[in-house]
Amino acid sequence: MTGAAEVYDCAAALAEFEASRATVRDLVESGLASVPPLFIAPSSTPKHPPTDITIPTIDLSLPLSASVPLVGAAARTCGFFHVTNHGIDAGAAVSAVRAFHELPAAVRSAFYSIAAVEGMSYSTVPYMDRDSLDGPGPILPWRVSLRVLLQAADLGRLPAACRDALVEYLRRIEELGKKMTWLLSEALGVGAERLETATQVEGWLMACNYYPPCPEPARVEGAVEHTDPSLFTVLAQDAIGGLQVRINGGDDDGQWVDVPPVPGALLVNVGDVLKLVSNNEYHSVGHRVMIKSSQDARASLAVFFNPAMRGDSKLFGPLPELITTEKPAMYRSFAMTEFMDSRRKFGNGKLSTDHFRVADE
Repeated sequence: MTGAAEVYDCAAALAEFEASRATVRDLVESGLASVPPLFIAPSSTPKHPPTDITIPTIDLSLPLSASVPLVGAAARTCGFFHVTNHGIDAGAAVSAVRAFHELPAAVRSAFYSIAAVEGMSYSTVPYMDRDSLDGPGPILPWRVSLRVLLQAADLGRLPAACRDALVEYLRRIEELGKKMTWLLSEALGVGAERLETATQVEGWLMACNYYPPCPEPARVEGAVEHTDPSLFTVLAQDAIGGLQVRINGGDDDGQWVDVPPVPGALLVNVGDVLKLVSNNEYHSVGHRVMIKSSQDARASLAVFFNPAMRGDSKLFGPLPELITTEKPAMYRSFAMTEFMDSRRKFGNGKLSTDHFRVADE
Protein backbone atom coordinates (compact mmCIF):
# COMPACT_ATOMS: atom_id res chain seq x y z
CA MET A 1 0.00 0.00 0.00
CA THR A 2 2.95 2.30 0.51
CA GLY A 3 3.70 2.42 -3.19
CA ALA A 4 0.08 3.26 -4.00
CA ALA A 5 0.10 6.08 -1.45
CA GLU A 6 3.28 7.47 -3.00
CA VAL A 7 1.77 7.42 -6.46
CA TYR A 8 -1.37 9.10 -5.16
CA ASP A 9 0.62 11.80 -3.39
CA CYS A 10 2.63 12.53 -6.52
CA ALA A 11 -0.50 12.64 -8.65
CA ALA A 12 -2.14 14.97 -6.16
CA ALA A 13 0.89 17.26 -6.22
CA LEU A 14 0.78 17.35 -10.01
CA ALA A 15 -2.95 18.11 -9.98
CA GLU A 16 -2.35 20.95 -7.52
CA PHE A 17 0.49 22.32 -9.64
CA GLU A 18 -1.61 22.26 -12.81
CA ALA A 19 -4.61 23.80 -11.06
CA SER A 20 -2.41 26.71 -10.00
CA ARG A 21 -1.71 27.43 -13.71
CA ALA A 22 1.93 27.87 -12.71
CA THR A 23 5.06 26.97 -14.64
CA VAL A 24 8.51 26.12 -13.38
CA ARG A 25 9.52 29.71 -14.13
CA ASP A 26 6.84 30.92 -11.71
CA LEU A 27 8.26 28.61 -9.02
CA VAL A 28 11.71 30.10 -9.49
CA GLU A 29 10.32 33.65 -9.32
CA SER A 30 8.60 32.78 -6.04
CA GLY A 31 12.01 32.34 -4.40
CA LEU A 32 12.17 28.54 -4.49
CA ALA A 33 15.11 27.29 -2.39
CA SER A 34 14.94 23.56 -3.15
CA VAL A 35 13.54 21.35 -5.90
CA PRO A 36 9.98 20.03 -5.41
CA PRO A 37 9.67 16.20 -5.66
CA LEU A 38 7.77 16.41 -8.94
CA PHE A 39 10.90 17.69 -10.67
CA ILE A 40 13.56 15.45 -9.11
CA ALA A 41 15.37 13.29 -11.65
CA PRO A 42 16.54 9.73 -10.87
CA SER A 43 19.65 9.78 -8.71
CA SER A 44 21.29 7.22 -11.02
CA THR A 45 21.47 9.69 -13.92
CA PRO A 46 25.15 10.42 -14.71
CA LYS A 47 25.72 14.16 -14.78
CA HIS A 48 29.25 14.55 -16.14
CA PRO A 49 29.82 12.88 -19.52
CA PRO A 50 33.16 12.67 -21.31
CA THR A 51 33.85 15.63 -23.56
CA ASP A 52 36.54 14.29 -25.89
CA ILE A 53 34.11 13.70 -28.77
CA THR A 54 32.73 16.56 -30.86
CA ILE A 55 29.62 16.85 -32.99
CA PRO A 56 30.55 17.67 -36.61
CA THR A 57 30.01 21.12 -38.11
CA ILE A 58 29.07 21.42 -41.79
CA ASP A 59 29.51 24.63 -43.75
CA LEU A 60 26.52 24.97 -46.08
CA SER A 61 28.48 27.31 -48.33
CA LEU A 62 30.66 24.38 -49.40
CA PRO A 63 30.10 22.84 -52.84
CA LEU A 64 27.51 20.06 -52.79
CA SER A 65 30.22 17.58 -53.69
CA ALA A 66 31.76 18.36 -50.29
CA SER A 67 28.68 18.97 -48.09
CA VAL A 68 26.61 15.93 -49.14
CA PRO A 69 29.17 13.33 -47.96
CA LEU A 70 29.59 15.23 -44.68
CA VAL A 71 25.83 15.24 -44.05
CA GLY A 72 25.61 11.53 -44.86
CA ALA A 73 28.52 10.65 -42.58
CA ALA A 74 27.05 12.61 -39.65
CA ALA A 75 23.55 11.19 -40.13
CA ARG A 76 24.94 7.64 -40.25
CA THR A 77 27.05 7.98 -37.10
CA CYS A 78 26.09 10.39 -34.33
CA GLY A 79 22.82 11.58 -35.94
CA PHE A 80 23.59 15.21 -35.02
CA PHE A 81 25.47 17.95 -36.85
CA HIS A 82 25.82 21.72 -36.72
CA VAL A 83 25.28 23.75 -39.88
CA THR A 84 26.85 27.15 -40.50
CA ASN A 85 26.42 29.74 -43.26
CA HIS A 86 22.70 28.97 -43.39
CA GLY A 87 21.66 32.61 -43.84
CA ILE A 88 19.25 32.73 -40.87
CA ASP A 89 19.36 35.15 -37.93
CA ALA A 90 18.70 32.47 -35.33
CA GLY A 91 19.93 34.70 -32.52
CA ALA A 92 17.05 37.14 -33.01
CA ALA A 93 14.52 34.32 -32.79
CA VAL A 94 16.06 32.84 -29.64
CA SER A 95 16.18 36.31 -28.06
CA ALA A 96 12.47 36.71 -28.86
CA VAL A 97 11.73 33.36 -27.19
CA ARG A 98 13.60 34.51 -24.10
CA ALA A 99 11.78 37.87 -24.15
CA PHE A 100 8.39 36.13 -24.03
CA HIS A 101 9.36 33.71 -21.26
CA GLU A 102 10.75 36.56 -19.15
CA LEU A 103 7.62 38.68 -19.33
CA PRO A 104 5.76 39.23 -16.03
CA ALA A 105 3.71 36.19 -14.97
CA ALA A 106 0.47 38.14 -15.35
CA VAL A 107 1.20 38.64 -19.05
CA ARG A 108 2.40 35.09 -19.73
CA SER A 109 -0.52 33.49 -17.89
CA ALA A 110 -2.93 34.69 -20.58
CA PHE A 111 -1.37 32.06 -22.88
CA TYR A 112 -1.41 29.23 -20.35
CA SER A 113 -2.77 25.93 -21.63
CA ILE A 114 -1.60 22.35 -21.14
CA ALA A 115 -3.44 20.99 -24.18
CA ALA A 116 -3.22 22.79 -27.51
CA VAL A 117 -5.85 25.47 -28.03
CA GLU A 118 -6.12 26.47 -31.68
CA GLY A 119 -2.73 24.85 -32.23
CA MET A 120 -0.85 26.47 -29.32
CA SER A 121 -0.04 25.60 -25.72
CA TYR A 122 2.10 27.15 -23.00
CA SER A 123 2.95 25.22 -19.83
CA THR A 124 5.32 22.92 -18.00
CA VAL A 125 4.09 19.59 -19.31
CA PRO A 126 4.47 16.22 -17.54
CA TYR A 127 6.09 13.96 -20.08
CA MET A 128 6.26 10.50 -18.57
CA ASP A 129 5.56 8.33 -15.53
CA ARG A 130 8.40 8.02 -13.10
CA ASP A 131 7.54 4.29 -12.96
CA SER A 132 9.60 4.05 -16.15
CA LEU A 133 12.54 5.76 -14.45
CA ASP A 134 13.34 5.26 -10.80
CA GLY A 135 10.29 5.99 -8.69
CA PRO A 136 6.52 6.38 -8.56
CA GLY A 137 4.30 9.00 -10.05
CA PRO A 138 4.61 11.59 -12.83
CA ILE A 139 7.63 13.80 -13.43
CA LEU A 140 7.96 17.32 -14.74
CA PRO A 141 10.88 18.73 -16.72
CA TRP A 142 12.73 21.80 -15.50
CA ARG A 143 11.36 23.58 -18.54
CA VAL A 144 8.44 25.65 -19.74
CA SER A 145 7.42 25.55 -23.39
CA LEU A 146 5.41 27.54 -25.86
CA ARG A 147 4.45 24.88 -28.42
CA VAL A 148 2.94 25.66 -31.81
CA LEU A 149 1.44 23.09 -34.19
CA LEU A 150 2.45 24.84 -37.36
CA GLN A 151 -0.28 23.55 -39.66
CA ALA A 152 -3.07 24.19 -37.13
CA ALA A 153 -2.13 27.49 -35.51
CA ASP A 154 -2.85 31.05 -36.51
CA LEU A 155 0.59 32.63 -36.13
CA GLY A 156 -1.11 35.96 -35.57
CA ARG A 157 -2.00 34.62 -32.11
CA LEU A 158 1.64 34.30 -31.10
CA PRO A 159 2.59 36.52 -28.16
CA ALA A 160 3.43 40.04 -29.32
CA ALA A 161 6.84 39.86 -27.61
CA CYS A 162 8.03 37.18 -30.03
CA ARG A 163 5.55 37.18 -32.91
CA ASP A 164 7.40 39.09 -35.61
CA ALA A 165 10.75 37.42 -34.98
CA LEU A 166 9.23 33.91 -34.93
CA VAL A 167 7.12 34.42 -38.05
CA GLU A 168 10.22 35.56 -39.94
CA TYR A 169 12.28 32.73 -38.48
CA LEU A 170 9.69 30.16 -39.58
CA ARG A 171 9.67 31.55 -43.10
CA ARG A 172 13.42 31.14 -43.33
CA ILE A 173 13.58 27.81 -41.51
CA GLU A 174 11.09 26.28 -43.95
CA GLU A 175 13.55 27.16 -46.71
CA LEU A 176 16.36 25.55 -44.76
CA GLY A 177 14.16 22.52 -44.18
CA LYS A 178 13.84 22.05 -47.94
CA LYS A 179 17.60 22.26 -48.31
CA MET A 180 18.21 19.76 -45.49
CA THR A 181 15.66 17.38 -47.05
CA TRP A 182 17.56 17.62 -50.34
CA LEU A 183 20.94 17.03 -48.69
CA LEU A 184 19.78 14.13 -46.53
CA SER A 185 18.09 12.51 -49.52
CA GLU A 186 21.09 12.90 -51.80
CA ALA A 187 23.38 11.55 -49.08
CA LEU A 188 21.20 8.44 -48.84
CA GLY A 189 22.04 7.71 -52.45
CA VAL A 190 18.42 7.78 -53.63
CA GLY A 191 18.50 11.12 -55.43
CA ALA A 192 18.01 14.64 -54.14
CA GLU A 193 14.22 14.75 -54.66
CA ARG A 194 13.31 11.27 -53.42
CA LEU A 195 12.74 12.05 -49.75
CA GLU A 196 10.54 15.03 -50.59
CA THR A 197 8.56 12.97 -53.11
CA ALA A 198 8.04 10.17 -50.57
CA THR A 199 7.09 12.30 -47.57
CA GLN A 200 6.29 15.91 -48.63
CA VAL A 201 8.31 17.36 -45.77
CA GLU A 202 6.97 20.36 -43.85
CA GLY A 203 7.45 22.10 -40.53
CA TRP A 204 5.19 20.30 -38.06
CA LEU A 205 5.88 21.62 -34.57
CA MET A 206 7.76 24.59 -33.10
CA ALA A 207 8.83 24.33 -29.46
CA CYS A 208 9.99 27.55 -27.81
CA ASN A 209 11.70 26.27 -24.67
CA TYR A 210 12.93 28.05 -21.57
CA TYR A 211 14.98 26.36 -18.84
CA PRO A 212 15.06 28.60 -15.75
CA PRO A 213 18.01 28.65 -13.38
CA CYS A 214 17.64 26.03 -10.67
CA PRO A 215 18.69 26.23 -7.01
CA GLU A 216 19.80 22.57 -7.23
CA PRO A 217 20.68 22.00 -10.91
CA ALA A 218 22.19 18.54 -10.33
CA ARG A 219 18.81 17.22 -9.15
CA VAL A 220 16.76 18.04 -12.26
CA GLU A 221 16.76 17.58 -16.03
CA GLY A 222 15.44 19.96 -18.64
CA ALA A 223 14.53 16.95 -20.76
CA VAL A 224 15.05 13.27 -20.01
CA GLU A 225 16.66 11.03 -22.60
CA HIS A 226 14.51 10.79 -25.73
CA THR A 227 14.57 10.64 -29.49
CA ASP A 228 12.56 12.97 -31.71
CA PRO A 229 9.23 12.05 -33.39
CA SER A 230 10.31 13.66 -36.65
CA LEU A 231 12.10 13.20 -39.92
CA PHE A 232 14.60 15.72 -38.63
CA THR A 233 14.72 18.60 -36.17
CA VAL A 234 16.47 21.97 -36.41
CA LEU A 235 17.49 23.59 -33.13
CA ALA A 236 18.51 27.18 -32.42
CA GLN A 237 19.90 27.84 -28.95
CA ASP A 238 21.64 30.45 -26.87
CA ALA A 239 25.16 30.15 -25.47
CA ILE A 240 24.23 28.54 -22.12
CA GLY A 241 24.42 24.90 -23.25
CA GLY A 242 23.20 21.77 -21.50
CA LEU A 243 22.32 19.51 -24.42
CA GLN A 244 23.91 16.06 -24.32
CA VAL A 245 23.85 13.25 -26.90
CA ARG A 246 24.40 9.52 -26.37
CA ILE A 247 26.76 8.15 -29.03
CA ASN A 248 29.24 5.32 -29.70
CA GLY A 249 27.11 2.55 -28.26
CA GLY A 250 23.66 1.10 -27.86
CA ASP A 251 20.72 2.70 -26.15
CA ASP A 252 22.07 1.90 -22.68
CA ASP A 253 25.85 1.78 -23.08
CA GLY A 254 26.66 4.75 -25.30
CA GLN A 255 28.70 7.66 -24.03
CA TRP A 256 27.03 10.90 -23.06
CA VAL A 257 28.67 13.76 -24.93
CA ASP A 258 28.20 17.47 -24.30
CA VAL A 259 27.07 19.46 -27.33
CA PRO A 260 28.35 22.99 -26.73
CA PRO A 261 26.61 25.64 -28.83
CA VAL A 262 28.57 26.75 -31.90
CA PRO A 263 28.23 30.52 -32.41
CA GLY A 264 25.99 31.25 -35.39
CA ALA A 265 25.22 27.58 -36.05
CA LEU A 266 21.97 25.65 -36.11
CA LEU A 267 21.89 22.07 -34.86
CA VAL A 268 20.23 19.39 -37.00
CA ASN A 269 19.37 15.90 -35.78
CA VAL A 270 17.85 12.82 -37.37
CA GLY A 271 14.45 11.82 -35.96
CA ASP A 272 12.77 8.44 -35.62
CA VAL A 273 10.68 8.79 -38.78
CA LEU A 274 13.80 9.27 -40.91
CA LYS A 275 15.47 6.36 -39.13
CA LEU A 276 12.62 4.11 -40.29
CA VAL A 277 12.33 5.56 -43.80
CA SER A 278 16.10 5.22 -44.30
CA ASN A 279 15.93 1.55 -43.24
CA ASN A 280 18.22 2.35 -40.33
CA GLU A 281 20.86 3.96 -42.55
CA TYR A 282 20.46 7.15 -40.54
CA HIS A 283 20.62 7.09 -36.76
CA SER A 284 18.15 8.74 -34.41
CA VAL A 285 20.04 8.89 -31.13
CA GLY A 286 19.06 9.62 -27.56
CA HIS A 287 19.62 13.10 -26.21
CA ARG A 288 18.71 15.07 -23.10
CA VAL A 289 19.07 18.52 -21.56
CA MET A 290 20.87 19.05 -18.27
CA ILE A 291 20.47 22.23 -16.23
CA LYS A 292 23.88 23.83 -15.86
CA SER A 293 23.32 26.86 -13.68
CA SER A 294 21.65 28.23 -10.59
CA GLN A 295 21.96 31.72 -12.08
CA ASP A 296 21.43 31.61 -15.85
CA ALA A 297 18.40 30.50 -17.87
CA ARG A 298 18.71 28.66 -21.20
CA ALA A 299 16.46 29.41 -24.19
CA SER A 300 16.10 27.31 -27.32
CA LEU A 301 13.86 27.00 -30.35
CA ALA A 302 13.24 23.64 -32.04
CA VAL A 303 11.36 23.11 -35.30
CA PHE A 304 10.38 19.52 -36.06
CA PHE A 305 9.96 18.53 -39.72
CA ASN A 306 7.62 15.67 -40.61
CA PRO A 307 5.61 14.27 -43.52
CA ALA A 308 2.75 16.53 -44.56
CA MET A 309 0.56 13.47 -45.14
CA ARG A 310 -0.48 12.36 -41.67
CA GLY A 311 -3.75 10.50 -42.27
CA ASP A 312 -4.40 6.79 -41.76
CA SER A 313 -4.42 6.06 -45.50
CA LYS A 314 -0.86 7.22 -46.24
CA LEU A 315 1.77 4.64 -45.31
CA PHE A 316 5.49 5.19 -44.85
CA GLY A 317 8.28 2.68 -44.61
CA PRO A 318 11.83 2.01 -45.76
CA LEU A 319 12.41 3.45 -49.22
CA PRO A 320 12.40 0.57 -51.76
CA GLU A 321 15.77 1.72 -53.13
CA LEU A 322 17.34 0.98 -49.75
CA ILE A 323 16.07 -2.59 -49.53
CA THR A 324 18.45 -5.23 -50.86
CA THR A 325 19.12 -8.93 -50.42
CA GLU A 326 22.02 -8.03 -48.16
CA LYS A 327 19.91 -5.52 -46.22
CA PRO A 328 16.21 -6.41 -46.27
CA ALA A 329 13.56 -4.11 -44.86
CA MET A 330 14.11 -3.69 -41.14
CA TYR A 331 10.76 -2.00 -40.50
CA ARG A 332 7.20 -2.47 -41.71
CA SER A 333 5.05 0.25 -43.19
CA PHE A 334 3.15 2.59 -40.88
CA ALA A 335 0.84 5.60 -40.90
CA MET A 336 1.87 8.71 -38.99
CA THR A 337 -1.17 8.31 -36.74
CA GLU A 338 0.07 4.85 -35.74
CA PHE A 339 3.58 6.21 -35.28
CA MET A 340 2.39 8.89 -32.86
CA ASP A 341 0.22 6.36 -31.02
CA SER A 342 3.31 4.20 -30.60
CA ARG A 343 5.19 7.13 -29.07
CA ARG A 344 2.41 7.64 -26.54
CA LYS A 345 2.25 3.93 -25.72
CA PHE A 346 5.94 2.97 -25.64
CA GLY A 347 7.67 6.27 -24.88
CA ASN A 348 10.11 8.54 -26.67
CA GLY A 349 12.83 6.16 -27.70
CA LYS A 350 13.86 2.74 -28.97
CA LEU A 351 10.77 0.83 -27.82
CA SER A 352 8.50 2.94 -30.01
CA THR A 353 10.58 2.30 -33.16
CA ASP A 354 11.06 -1.39 -32.29
CA HIS A 355 7.27 -1.67 -32.50
CA PHE A 356 7.67 -1.39 -36.29
CA ARG A 357 10.68 -3.70 -36.64
CA VAL A 358 10.29 -6.71 -38.91
CA ALA A 359 10.81 -9.92 -36.95
CA ASP A 360 13.93 -11.88 -37.82
CA GLU A 361 13.15 -15.14 -39.58
